[in-house]
Amino acid sequence: MTKSLSMVCALVTTFIWGTAFIAQDTGMDNIGPLTFNSARFTVGFFTILPLALIFERKKIKLEILSKSKLFIKYLVFMGVSLFLGTFLQQTALQYTNIANAAFFTVFYVPIVPILLFFIYSKKVHWSIWPAIGLCILGVYLLSDFSNSEIMLGDGLVILCSVFWALHIIFAGKFMEEFDIPMFYAALQALFVAALSFIFSFIFEELNISKILMESSSILYAGALSGGIAFTLQMYAQKNIEEAPAAIIYSLEGVFAAVAGWIILNQFLSTNNMIGCLLILIAVISSQISPSSKISYKQLQKELKQEKFCNKQKYLN
Repeated sequence: MTKSLSMVCALVTTFIWGTAFIAQDTGMDNIGPLTFNSARFTVGFFTILPLALIFERKKIKLEILSKSKLFIKYLVFMGVSLFLGTFLQQTALQYTNIANAAFFTVFYVPIVPILLFFIYSKKVHWSIWPAIGLCILGVYLLSDFSNSEIMLGDGLVILCSVFWALHIIFAGKFMEEFDIPMFYAALQALFVAALSFIFSFIFEELNISKILMESSSILYAGALSGGIAFTLQMYAQKNIEEAPAAIIYSLEGVFAAVAGWIILNQFLSTNNMIGCLLILIAVISSQISPSSKISYKQLQKELKQEKFCNKQKYLN
């Protein structure tokens, strides 16, 4: 898969996440966050599993048996990160407003390169840091955070961004080792749904009639966000590094704002539109500069190889 196709997958993923934000918010009118996530990811599992069995059936057994321990490790790490990230985000929406949630969630953008350095000793291209700054400033303007009050749920959102960052990192590492993104996305959804169900049974009231009242929000957030989007994320991160991918995913706030404008008739101010523009600039710059550096290095390598071949030809 080429990088351009990976970019398309990342953008479609971000669009789905952004528009699903409304469904996630309205889907808890009658049920708790754990119950919502349990139903949502169950729908995601049944959406992706048939596609995985059709398109990846021949590779599943071979891929898992060849590196079974590594596969299980990533399933646990990514499953727990996704469970905690989505649970904290859903819970935070009960205590804070969307503006604060949008601003603090984007903290995963600077957290990704920091965690990459501490976990894998991996440094990112210097141009990523100005792009991160533009991204945070853009979300600040987009969310109208300057007019919002600090609320109890903001701490939950910041903690949530740490687990989102871990999930993005592990997704990139997984795709370096395996080539079954659909089947893995299905298992990941099942893992999160199972954990959510267990804790919802303990801490929340499971009421089928109330769950059915939120069926439209669950189906949208489940099939598209919990299923298709997380599958496309795996495809995207096959050719896009973790830090630039995190900046692309920050467009979630832009798509959420546009969806709110179209669906909920929420007015976009001048600051909101400037914020959208800054995030777009951050996304574009995060992709251009590192690739330029890579292209320059590749050119130097090719020139050295050509000189070496010419020298060997002359000596012979």
